[in-house]
Amino acid sequence: MDEMEANQFREFGKEMIDYVADYLENIRERPVVPTVEPGYLRQLIPSEAPNEPEKWQDVMADIERVIMPGITHWHSPKFHAYFAAANSYPAIVADILSGGIACVGFSWIASPACTELEVVTMDWLGKMLDLPKEFLACSGGKGGGIIQGTASEATLVALLGAKARAIHFAKKEHPDWKDSDIISKLIGYTSCQSHSSVERAGLLGGVKLRSLDTDNESRLRGDTLEKAIEKDREAGLIPFYAVATLGTTASCSFDNLEEIGPVCNKNNVWLHIDAAYAGAAFVCPEYRYLMKGIERADSFDFNPHKWMLVNFDCSAMWLKDPSWLVNAFNVDPLYLKHDQQGNAPDYRHWQIPLGRRFRSLKLWFVLRLYGVEKIQEYIRKHIGLAHYFESLVKADDRFEVTQEVVMGLVCFRLKGSNDISKYLLKRLNKRGLIHLVPSEVRGTYFLRMAVCSRLTEKEDMDVTWKEITEAAEEVLAGKYMNGN
Repeated sequence: MDEMEANQFREFGKEMIDYVADYLENIRERPVVPTVEPGYLRQLIPSEAPNEPEKWQDVMADIERVIMPGITHWHSPKFHAYFAAANSYPAIVADILSGGIACVGFSWIASPACTELEVVTMDWLGKMLDLPKEFLACSGGKGGGIIQGTASEATLVALLGAKARAIHFAKKEHPDWKDSDIISKLIGYTSCQSHSSVERAGLLGGVKLRSLDTDNESRLRGDTLEKAIEKDREAGLIPFYAVATLGTTASCSFDNLEEIGPVCNKNNVWLHIDAAYAGAAFVCPEYRYLMKGIERADSFDFNPHKWMLVNFDCSAMWLKDPSWLVNAFNVDPLYLKHDQQGNAPDYRHWQIPLGRRFRSLKLWFVLRLYGVEKIQEYIRKHIGLAHYFESLVKADDRFEVTQEVVMGLVCFRLKGSNDISKYLLKRLNKRGLIHLVPSEVRGTYFLRMAVCSRLTEKEDMDVTWKEITEAAEEVLAGKYMNGN
């Protein structure tokens, strides 16, 4: 690339930054959900890549012509589906720097700053949540943190660590047992309200996981887990792993850690905490009661990329004893060895892939440029907006709130049969102004309104509620019967 081309590409980069800023600042004006059909994009671009370079202006024009018609705008204040997906300018510019450095930080020597910044920022973040010191590298013990890609990866990594630990102890007790004999006896536990990725981790890890029932508030309780463990031990199985959820996807319920933790510790069962969404709220001291009992856990994970202004992907995982992972994942060919091994973590031994991006940069930028107090304000604002929306629902006697509102999620429905709320969601989706998704707990179907965008204000909640009530009037008037 000659100097003229380099200068051109620098200008292209500046233009893209302006485009992104304009996109985010004007996102309210865009329809939140696309109306395209599967296969739409193939018809808009050539069937083969160009042989000669194309003009930058044509590429930029195709963003609006080709890409934007197929985008669901997750950061629109009208987007209320799933959970929040974090986004901020500090994280965006940090990702630019990460892309520019473009290191592959699988080991300390591959880029020392990539590893060392992650160690330090994970300690910062752990202290912000008031995690037990056993999880922090700065405590001088075994513990430490790592940035995984997703909470799903963290669940699988924890399961594989627990599996390695269980095999180790089983062999100590039964030296004649083969690995295959032990693995066939392993049994793990989760709640029926856990995310589907927990079940998937069992499939990928080649072990059985048992789904346990919850109480009337959708919480896994200690006595339920203890009875399951006792029953499985009597059947000759080896309980080895349990996942407790703080903030379930369906309804943002919280498993009872104070009860579950002692059961796991007593039975030598690895306890992993999945707090993917709600974990960010623990930066606020008033919500830490929800994590009471965390000191009993072996591993803990939440997603700053959900609710802490850090762009995807950034899933924060801490382990009290990462050596179970390091020993299980340690494949160390000569070309990956270096002189400083053992003096700093080589994160390739803590994760599924070998390569990894410089993800701690965006965490570092966000924590420095917002500060703890601004992040706390942001979380509290979202929770306040959820409570405001809850008050609107409760003031309309046609509706009911189905779950206690604790975080930035409101679960609600039209009173009556499940079908009436199903028709309401269909009608809302057809109108297209806002986007929600449903859930169902113990046979009750409801809609989930999550406060997702960092741009959301009280006025946006009013717009959302107005749209819901107008659609409800149409449904209750029977207009859904004709398929509209």
